Amino acid sequence: MIPRFTLLILVVAVYPLRGLAMPEHSSVPGGVAIIPIGISEKITFNGNPVLTLKNSNGAFAIVGIPLSTKPGNHEIIAGKNSIAFTIEQYEYETQYLTFQSQRQVSPLPEDLKRVALERKEMNSVFRRFTTTMIPDTNFNAPLKGPRSSSFGLRRVLNGLSRNPHSGMDIAAPEGTLVSAPAKGVVAAIGKYFFNGNTVLIDHGHGLITMYCHLKNIHVDINDHLNKGSIIGSVGQTGRVTGPHLHWGVSLNNARVDPELFLSDD
Repeated sequence: MIPRFTLLILVVAVYPLRGLAMPEHSSVPGGVAIIPIGISEKITFNGNPVLTLKNSNGAFAIVGIPLSTKPGNHEIIAGKNSIAFTIEQYEYETQYLTFQSQRQVSPLPEDLKRVALERKEMNSVFRRFTTTMIPDTNFNAPLKGPRSSSFGLRRVLNGLSRNPHSGMDIAAPEGTLVSAPAKGVVAAIGKYFFNGNTVLIDHGHGLITMYCHLKNIHVDINDHLNKGSIIGSVGQTGRVTGPHLHWGVSLNNARVDPELFLSDD
């Protein structure tokens, strides 16, 4: 698990927020910063609107931090004002994987055209900021099983450096049912080159989850889901070394560690 760090907002320390329905604070690349904002107002980070939540302790900006963010001093924009916060250094481990198909590591030109179109479709979902529902950020795991790859791992595939791992891999037998971790609406369904059979769920206010390498998909676009609704089953479609679920979480268009949203139940 990514360690917690103390975050300073001007002269205000971040509350630990234990027992409250918010993600775990971890102000590192790929993490989530919980920033007190005094009042609930429109907040942006890197030009993207940010989820804000209220509880008995006040109003907070729930900021997803892209993996590519450099550590140091940063700021969120609150109306005409800015609020400074610090992103700490964190070194992710390196994972070495071998794939039988070199094409899955170094795609052909026609594959790259397909990948570009698929990425454009997924990015359009990640940029969504729907305000019709307040997201439940206290997630259940989409299935039970050992974690085969953690979030943020620097990846070397067949000896070649590739993008860091932007989700959590959970190993399970093929056909194991996968459920929604919280209420939401199915935003996209695809059969992608790298991700295989994939479902993306919009939970509201810039919080999106993604489920990849599915064998079967049991939902349709615009389906309204409850926590625990079945969305599909574990498979090994796309770029895989065996059956598993790749579970991704995006917050204000930043891919972040799903573990930070898991409840203690």
